[in-house]
Amino acid sequence: MEIIVQFVLLAFGFLMLVKGADWFVEGAAGIAEKFGIPQLVVGLTIVAMGKSAPEAAVSITAGMKEKADITVGNVVGSNILNVLIILGITSVIVTIAVAKSTVKIEIPYMILITLLFMGLGFTGGEITFWEGMILWAAFLLYLGYLFWMAMKNKEETPEEGETLPVWKLLLLTVIGLGLVVWGSDVTVDAATAIAKAAGVSQRFIGLTIVALGTSLPELVTSVSAARKGKADIAIGNIVGSNIFNILFVVGTTALITPVVFASNFLIDTAIAAGAGLLLWLCVAKDKKLSRPGGLLMLLCYGGYFIYLLQ
Repeated sequence: MEIIVQFVLLAFGFLMLVKGADWFVEGAAGIAEKFGIPQLVVGLTIVAMGKSAPEAAVSITAGMKEKADITVGNVVGSNILNVLIILGITSVIVTIAVAKSTVKIEIPYMILITLLFMGLGFTGGEITFWEGMILWAAFLLYLGYLFWMAMKNKEETPEEGETLPVWKLLLLTVIGLGLVVWGSDVTVDAATAIAKAAGVSQRFIGLTIVALGTSLPELVTSVSAARKGKADIAIGNIVGSNIFNILFVVGTTALITPVVFASNFLIDTAIAAGAGLLLWLCVAKDKKLSRPGGLLMLLCYGGYFIYLLQ
């Protein structure tokens, strides 16, 4: 009975994380635009970081509660799941076109920073404050690249209709942030209790259940886009999310508290890098991800899940 209660709490925590992130982004982006900040800047900062808010909140909360296996497991598990499951499912539904810049720059950068994360964790057994600074430097470099690409391909954005008054936007921002913080606390506590009750490791819970829960926005967005014939945005969004997860989420957590990197995460992080390499191999030639590639990704995740059960 106790484990059922914890699963209900976990689902409640995920709901607060997802809804809180949505409200926070809507409120903060609205306020920024009210003050004349360009939509381009808002999209590349507030909206992009807001999408990573569930992972960031859970990882930081877990780190502060000394539940490092959930911190690292959440990030690494989300990145594996994003590529192998979300892109796998999406490409089985419809072939996904891939931008040339995604193939040449963004996917290789994702693989590179995954290997950097693995190297930093392996050398000292934890991600320290200064290593968090290295991740943040790489994050700022990536943001600079995004700004450059956005300016290069700048298009006129149509004016939005009536927006909410500032006080409502402020209320959305505050409530959204509160839900993200509360939801992360509930999620970490419930995940820890489930691991204890089920007799499995926090690493397993972090890599699977928590990773799936914090990746729900990406899953819903990608499958919905595929069904609406707009799947082209899926790979760019997933690759960007994975880069944010390592550089922004782990980097920020490490600035607050050292992130312990257990040795058994070396294999998981290597698999995350391997998933990125598999994605690149599937799209490098034809600049598209089709059904055979998607099925291969789903099979690879099945094999990885069997490995986790050992």
